[in-house]
Amino acid sequence: MQRRRFLAQAAGAAGAGLATVGMPAVAQSAPAVRWRMSTSWPKSLDTIYGSAEELCKRVAQLTDGKFEIRAFPGGELVPAAQNMDAVSNGTVECNHVLSTAYIGKNTALTFDTGLSFGLSARQHNAWIHSGGGLKMLRALYKKYNIVNHVCGNVGVQMGGWYRKEIKSLADLKGLNMRIGGIGGMVLSKLGAVPQQIPPGDIYPALEKGTIDAAEWIGPYDDEKLGFNKVAPFYYSPGWFEGSASITSMVHDKAWEALPPAYQAAFEAAAGEQTMRMLANYDARNPLALRKLIAGGAKVNFFPKEVMDAAYNASQELWVELSTKNPDFAAIYPDWKKFQVDQASWFRVAESPLDNYTFAAVAKAQSQTK
Repeated sequence: MQRRRFLAQAAGAAGAGLATVGMPAVAQSAPAVRWRMSTSWPKSLDTIYGSAEELCKRVAQLTDGKFEIRAFPGGELVPAAQNMDAVSNGTVECNHVLSTAYIGKNTALTFDTGLSFGLSARQHNAWIHSGGGLKMLRALYKKYNIVNHVCGNVGVQMGGWYRKEIKSLADLKGLNMRIGGIGGMVLSKLGAVPQQIPPGDIYPALEKGTIDAAEWIGPYDDEKLGFNKVAPFYYSPGWFEGSASITSMVHDKAWEALPPAYQAAFEAAAGEQTMRMLANYDARNPLALRKLIAGGAKVNFFPKEVMDAAYNASQELWVELSTKNPDFAAIYPDWKKFQVDQASWFRVAESPLDNYTFAAVAKAQSQTK
């Protein structure tokens, strides 16, 4: 009898002990953290700005609301052009940006977003996570008090909207085009004049003729911004970047102050959005493109002469930047080797299947009409 009473008391004590060290205790010890996230995007772009909001929401879910991040539309906290500085100096804890917008600080930042005729979205993520890319980029960002996180990708983009047709390389001479990042540097070698204009100002600039052309992302976002109404010629492909990877820059001291569980929550949310943003664009772009065409957009492909000149100018630019910038020179050889290996593999497996399937689907579609 006494033995049974002792065992019951022991079991009760053990249960109480487990309750003490269980989730309630963890929840009670977790600190409340509040961050602000500056972005480069207007709120109307629900896929890319919406992804920033979803990242913040997911972090809160994974931490039982203890770690809250609030996203702000472009320009609301700081001007979009100052997003990197704001994180670097700790004015805000993190941002949600296209890193190539800040190549004025360091041209090597383009490796974080994508290079002209560069890696596809899948290849870029492979380079980041399995090809040594993250380690090299982390070393680069450390100079600016930043820890970088991949948090999205828009995939391969369109080549932009033009008020007049691009029939030859000569049509790029003197062309005023809204384009940022490394693509603008390449176009300038071809005689075009790149312009840095925030998203909200692109439409009026095209309408007034202040610029002759503009690139943004692709059909889904471009339709929302209404570019087809003032520049009817829509060109493909967006050779400016093989894909455009989105980054959340985090102030290093803010990152280091986070509990490990909060760091893991942020990394998990960023990884989810890397997949979901690309999925959303891939799902929404086809319908948006059909709507644009129905609305009068004239879809064309760049002449081979233009593509060849842009490719050659890109390769020349990488050599020039490697000569001028030790950071660019430190990353480029590894990145280039990775691209060569990926091209070899995709040419054997991915490309033949894609090309055959696309042609077969198009043929079947035409036969049903």
